[in-house]
Amino acid sequence: MNARYMFSLIVVIALFLIAWAGAAIGLQVVFGIIIPYLALLTFIVGFAYKVIGWSRSAVPFRIPTTGGQQKSLPWIKHSMLDCPATRWQVAARMALEILTFRSLFRNTRMRLKEGATISYQLEIFLWVGALAFHYAFLAVLVRHLRFFTDPVPFFVTLVENVDSFFRIEILYPGLQFGLPGVFLSGIVLLAAVAYLFSRRLFIRQVRYISLASDYFPLFLIFGIALTGILMRYVAKIDVSAAKELTMGLVTLHPTIPEGVGAVFYIHLFFVSILLAYFPFSKLMHLGGIFLSPTRNLTTDTRANRHVNPWNYPVPVHTYEEYEDEFRDKMIEAGLPVDKMPGKVPAAEPAEAAAEEEKPAEE
Repeated sequence: MNARYMFSLIVVIALFLIAWAGAAIGLQVVFGIIIPYLALLTFIVGFAYKVIGWSRSAVPFRIPTTGGQQKSLPWIKHSMLDCPATRWQVAARMALEILTFRSLFRNTRMRLKEGATISYQLEIFLWVGALAFHYAFLAVLVRHLRFFTDPVPFFVTLVENVDSFFRIEILYPGLQFGLPGVFLSGIVLLAAVAYLFSRRLFIRQVRYISLASDYFPLFLIFGIALTGILMRYVAKIDVSAAKELTMGLVTLHPTIPEGVGAVFYIHLFFVSILLAYFPFSKLMHLGGIFLSPTRNLTTDTRANRHVNPWNYPVPVHTYEEYEDEFRDKMIEAGLPVDKMPGKVPAAEPAEAAAEEEKPAEE
């Protein structure tokens, strides 16, 4: 049994029990107001601190990751996305990286077959799982803006209509048979998290490099998605009361209305923990991708000479000085030397001519 994921699972279960017990003993103010505010403040300050620190990091050289031909001679085809030479090409590369995970799509997995044969296979399922996870999470976030805005923006309603696929009232107006519209993003999010977890669990190379900090956000997001689905389809809560609470948080006039069940506070507590944990985890690739010098720099080292601005005079030990120091030992070891002991180096021609012109001493 992998102690790393078990430790993360136990922590998430403990967080669940803490939120459930807090809601049961009447600590709704703590879990509905104080903790969300502290988590949001931690997220904003931590995120800004990390991004500002990265932006201050010096990048003296052009170090973009290359995967094609750099722009050079006119008759040599230039790979504009893998070796961008202009800012517009960098922008196109960044857009494909952020929106489609282009580098992950091109990722390969090495396998050793019978004998010494090595094969390379595309990690297509990892790419599909990552896309499904991130876009499902984005859809869930956009849908939840309904609870924080009044009136609800049109794009939130649009995403909800696209996301829902089981609207019985469309076929039979006024009828739902007690079942609200099913949102595809919630189910896809659960499936994607389960797949990413199974990769870390069953692929031994991935399991070997996985830490407890890699499993923890997966369990936390799984708990968020699961409690959200429970609130919508099983243990239903008063949606109007939930929106009253969230709108109070947004307008800085927090209130604790009646009718909000314990599962809502568990869900909100999980979200708060994820927000507070975000800036200190690998999830910060959300901000780091924009500041990565391997992606956001042009590859123009053939067109422009980039000099290290940190170059400054330093004391050096020349070879002549090295040979003067170790000449005897080098000769003893049979190593060639430029100057033999006791041998006077030949004078330069100009110096020799000057010596001949000097009058003989009396």
